[in-house]
Amino acid sequence: MNPDELFCLNPGCPAKGQQGEGNIDVHSQQEERCICRVCGATFSASKGTIFYGLRTDSQIVILVLTLLAYGCPTQAAAMAFELDERTIKSWWQRAGAQCESFHKYMVTSKQLDLQQVQADEIKVKRQGGWCWMALALMVPTRLWVGGVVAEKRDSSLIQRLVAQMKAMALCRPLLLAVDGFAAYVSAFQGAFRASLPRFGQLGRPKLVAWPQVAIVQVVKRRLASSLAIERRIVQGSATLVAQLLRTSQGALGVINTAYIERFNATLRQRLHWLSRRSRSLAQQTQTLHAGMFIVGCLYNFCDYHDSLRLKLAVGERSFRWVQRTPALAAQLTDHRWSPAELFAFRIPPERWSPPKQRGRPSKELTQLIQRWC
Repeated sequence: MNPDELFCLNPGCPAKGQQGEGNIDVHSQQEERCICRVCGATFSASKGTIFYGLRTDSQIVILVLTLLAYGCPTQAAAMAFELDERTIKSWWQRAGAQCESFHKYMVTSKQLDLQQVQADEIKVKRQGGWCWMALALMVPTRLWVGGVVAEKRDSSLIQRLVAQMKAMALCRPLLLAVDGFAAYVSAFQGAFRASLPRFGQLGRPKLVAWPQVAIVQVVKRRLASSLAIERRIVQGSATLVAQLLRTSQGALGVINTAYIERFNATLRQRLHWLSRRSRSLAQQTQTLHAGMFIVGCLYNFCDYHDSLRLKLAVGERSFRWVQRTPALAAQLTDHRWSPAELFAFRIPPERWSPPKQRGRPSKELTQLIQRWC
């Protein structure tokens, strides 16, 4: 337990969320509790992680969650570790909430030059009906951008997915590749717009489309003896599309949705609820929602991708390969994460803001503002 790696989570503490400031000390080594010298609050070292309040050893929790995230059925994990399936389900929901917050903090909140994004949906069978999982992938770095789970495949599902893409996209040349679902085009055209500044005028500002945004579709039709594939350019010029394909896929790149379809296959392989003709179906949509974020975060930060490795010369005639994860390729981190590091990561809260009051602030409040704001 290193106090320099922890921070206070008290909402009213001026030092909340700030790490390495010297305000955290050990309160009880045996109970693994710390104390904040600014607000005086004590807290457990595991607070803010999925292990807070659990009686089971954290190593067992990590092993069970890692096995589930790589395709092991819940019944097999429960039998191997002599656990109740309801206990494992509660751990799964905790890990899903943790990974969702982690994804928002480490991926969605960043601004990236996406270059090319591919989106697709998976139809998932669960007990009592069907649901849809919409996903998006950044092609140059193979980074999973985000996903949404809903009961129906409609415009609302696509708009929620596009909103996640828009939140992290820089206004740069961008290629958006999807299938023939018409809701994508309207959602892209409505999201990737900016307002023109208006000086001295009332009313709503005019919205203009981002320059150099291209939209392409890959429409597949199954015929009697073959599969017909039609590639459409819905928005943008053919020159812009060819340039973005060369930048993101290489000289031999063509209009396709192969990268997001491979990620769909990864999800089906690792989440046993998504396996075709599976007898183990998810009972609730929340289970699939949690699994999507767990597998997505492990895929982004913990798994090496062979197509992302770099050739490093060693001497004049020898070389070696440097492996990279999608997060490393996107420069979101500087190392490969382990599942234990991912599940134990504490999301720092927003910085403390001084309370609003009338009149001049006191000397104590002024010192707090100068020290922690």
